[in-house]
Amino acid sequence: QVQVVESGGGLVQAGGSLRLSCAASRSDLSIDAMGWYRQTPGKQRELVATITSGGSTNYADSVKGRFTISRDNAKNTVYLQMNSLKPEDTADYYCNARRIYGNTIYDYWGQGTQVTVSS
Repeated sequence: QVQVVESGGGLVQAGGSLRLSCAASRSDLSIDAMGWYRQTPGKQRELVATITSGGSTNYADSVKGRFTISRDNAKNTVYLQMNSLKPEDTADYYCNARRIYGNTIYDYWGQGTQVTVSS
Protein backbone atom coordinates (compact mmCIF):
# COMPACT_ATOMS: atom_id res chain seq x y z
CA GLN A 1 0.00 0.00 0.00
CA VAL A 2 1.18 3.50 -0.81
CA GLN A 3 0.12 6.49 1.24
CA VAL A 4 0.09 9.87 -0.43
CA VAL A 5 0.23 13.01 1.67
CA GLU A 6 -0.18 16.56 0.36
CA SER A 7 0.74 19.84 1.98
CA GLY A 8 1.00 23.51 1.10
CA GLY A 9 -2.52 24.66 0.35
CA GLY A 10 -3.99 27.83 1.73
CA LEU A 11 -5.45 31.24 1.01
CA VAL A 12 -3.72 33.65 -1.36
CA GLN A 13 -4.66 36.78 -3.24
CA ALA A 14 -5.01 36.79 -7.00
CA GLY A 15 -1.62 37.14 -8.63
CA GLY A 16 0.10 35.42 -5.74
CA SER A 17 1.94 32.11 -5.51
CA LEU A 18 1.67 28.84 -3.63
CA ARG A 19 3.74 25.69 -3.63
CA LEU A 20 2.14 22.31 -3.08
CA SER A 21 4.13 19.27 -2.00
CA CYS A 22 3.23 15.61 -2.09
CA ALA A 23 5.08 12.58 -0.81
CA ALA A 24 4.37 8.93 -1.52
CA SER A 25 5.23 6.84 1.48
CA ARG A 26 6.79 3.77 -0.09
CA SER A 27 10.26 4.80 -1.29
CA ASP A 28 11.02 1.13 -2.00
CA LEU A 29 8.41 1.06 -4.76
CA SER A 30 8.91 2.72 -8.10
CA ILE A 31 6.27 5.30 -8.86
CA ASP A 32 5.86 5.66 -12.60
CA ALA A 33 4.00 8.95 -12.62
CA MET A 34 2.84 11.54 -10.14
CA GLY A 35 0.50 14.38 -10.66
CA TRP A 36 -1.93 16.94 -9.39
CA TYR A 37 -5.64 17.08 -10.02
CA ARG A 38 -8.24 19.52 -8.73
CA GLN A 39 -11.93 19.49 -8.03
CA THR A 40 -14.59 22.04 -7.21
CA PRO A 41 -18.07 21.26 -5.83
CA GLY A 42 -20.36 19.74 -8.43
CA LYS A 43 -17.62 19.22 -10.98
CA GLN A 44 -15.47 16.29 -11.99
CA ARG A 45 -11.89 16.06 -10.88
CA GLU A 46 -9.63 17.47 -13.58
CA LEU A 47 -5.99 17.08 -14.43
CA VAL A 48 -3.71 19.96 -13.53
CA ALA A 49 -0.25 18.54 -14.24
CA THR A 50 1.56 15.23 -14.32
CA ILE A 51 5.18 14.15 -14.44
CA THR A 52 6.69 10.77 -15.22
CA SER A 53 9.71 9.20 -13.58
CA GLY A 54 11.64 10.22 -16.68
CA GLY A 55 10.65 13.84 -16.27
CA SER A 56 8.06 14.16 -19.01
CA THR A 57 5.39 16.67 -18.05
CA ASN A 58 1.84 17.36 -19.08
CA TYR A 59 -0.22 20.42 -18.15
CA ALA A 60 -3.81 21.48 -18.47
CA ASP A 61 -4.12 24.36 -20.92
CA SER A 62 -5.55 26.57 -18.19
CA VAL A 63 -2.34 26.42 -16.12
CA LYS A 64 0.36 26.35 -18.80
CA GLY A 65 2.91 29.09 -18.24
CA ARG A 66 1.77 29.65 -14.65
CA PHE A 67 2.24 26.29 -12.91
CA THR A 68 5.35 24.14 -12.83
CA ILE A 69 5.47 20.52 -11.72
CA SER A 70 8.71 18.95 -10.55
CA ARG A 71 9.72 15.72 -8.92
CA ASP A 72 12.35 14.18 -6.67
CA ASN A 73 12.40 10.52 -7.69
CA ALA A 74 14.64 9.46 -4.81
CA LYS A 75 12.06 10.74 -2.34
CA ASN A 76 8.93 9.91 -4.38
CA THR A 77 7.97 13.53 -3.91
CA VAL A 78 6.29 15.88 -6.34
CA TYR A 79 5.89 19.64 -6.17
CA LEU A 80 3.54 22.06 -7.86
CA GLN A 81 4.68 25.66 -8.03
CA MET A 82 1.67 27.83 -8.75
CA ASN A 83 2.29 31.41 -9.84
CA SER A 84 -0.03 34.15 -11.07
CA LEU A 85 -2.92 32.48 -9.33
CA LYS A 86 -6.45 33.33 -10.40
CA PRO A 87 -9.75 33.00 -8.51
CA GLU A 88 -10.70 30.21 -10.91
CA ASP A 89 -7.78 28.17 -9.56
CA THR A 90 -9.70 27.84 -6.30
CA ALA A 91 -10.29 24.13 -5.69
CA ASP A 92 -9.33 21.10 -3.67
CA TYR A 93 -6.05 19.82 -5.07
CA TYR A 94 -5.34 16.10 -4.99
CA CYS A 95 -2.03 14.37 -5.50
CA ASN A 96 -1.89 11.13 -7.46
CA ALA A 97 0.82 8.49 -7.51
CA ARG A 98 0.59 5.88 -10.24
CA ARG A 99 2.30 2.54 -10.52
CA ILE A 100 2.12 0.45 -13.67
CA TYR A 101 2.76 -3.24 -13.20
CA GLY A 102 2.33 -5.23 -16.34
CA ASN A 103 -1.12 -4.39 -17.67
CA THR A 104 -2.39 -3.14 -14.34
CA ILE A 105 -2.47 0.48 -13.21
CA TYR A 106 -2.47 1.24 -9.51
CA ASP A 107 -3.59 4.75 -8.56
CA TYR A 108 -3.05 6.16 -5.09
CA TRP A 109 -4.64 9.43 -3.98
CA GLY A 110 -4.00 11.87 -1.20
CA GLN A 111 -6.69 13.38 0.98
CA GLY A 112 -6.57 16.71 -0.80
CA THR A 113 -5.45 20.18 0.13
CA GLN A 114 -7.54 23.30 -0.32
CA VAL A 115 -6.39 26.24 -2.38
CA THR A 116 -8.40 29.45 -2.22
CA VAL A 117 -7.55 32.44 -4.41
CA SER A 118 -9.29 35.65 -3.47
CA SER A 119 -9.97 38.40 -6.00
